[in-house]
Amino acid sequence: MSAATPVTAAARPSAIADRFAALRPAGRCALMPFLMAGDPDLETTRATLLALQQADADLIELGIPYSDPLADGPVIQAAAGRALAAGTTPGSVLAMLASLAGELTIPVVLFTYSNPLLNRGMETFCRDAAAAGAAGLVVPDLPLEEAEKLSPIAAAAGLDLVLLVAPTTPPERMARIHGASRGFTYLVSVTGVTGVRTNLEARVEPLVQQLKQLGPTPVAVGFGISGPDQARQVRDWGADGAIVGSALVKVMAQAHQAGEPVAAAAGRFCADLRSALDH
Repeated sequence: MSAATPVTAAARPSAIADRFAALRPAGRCALMPFLMAGDPDLETTRATLLALQQADADLIELGIPYSDPLADGPVIQAAAGRALAAGTTPGSVLAMLASLAGELTIPVVLFTYSNPLLNRGMETFCRDAAAAGAAGLVVPDLPLEEAEKLSPIAAAAGLDLVLLVAPTTPPERMARIHGASRGFTYLVSVTGVTGVRTNLEARVEPLVQQLKQLGPTPVAVGFGISGPDQARQVRDWGADGAIVGSALVKVMAQAHQAGEPVAAAAGRFCADLRSALDH
């Protein structure tokens, strides 16, 4: 199928959309932890994915390490550096994910940058990612105009292309992004790169409501959620999901440095977040 062929989210079932739809009747805010594949190694990543599922994560965002991660703060940049030093490649990440078939049952959203995607070829990458078990794709440095070209390619392979909205996005462009995003819209809670923040920006709350008025696509908030209190704050704003990245990556790095089981530490942190979101 060519990039020009129109494909809508309704063209095939979406594991991500199904997950949010299943949570909606209970008013449950989806918990989506982020981890960097290959940090400190892929065997640990594999164990951590299962631990997060066991700790009641609803979806998982899995980063593919890249040498120039423009949207990432120092914690995730360092994680990507460790993963690359360990020899992690996009191919090895997909092979690890494929090895979890039948064990990992919650949707996985891959986080990558445009250069690795273009290097592999958009159609090839999307086809391989879906075959490995991925349900969605986030490409933070891809302009909206290019994302609109990638979206039908991803959809044809069975992937939802998730687009990002920032607090500084103009209203008209925000509406266009929200309308084009598949699975959910990723609302960035801060101006800048990823990282743990003490306080989330107050202007994000009305943006959640503004996006939800623009269409039925779920809204998940990420960048800057540091722990249970902020996860709860995102839930109270009416967001459909909370994405926690740097805080979890930091917990995992500290466990590794201390010689403690990394997957277990990640699972405990995820369980704390789940408890906060449910109470």
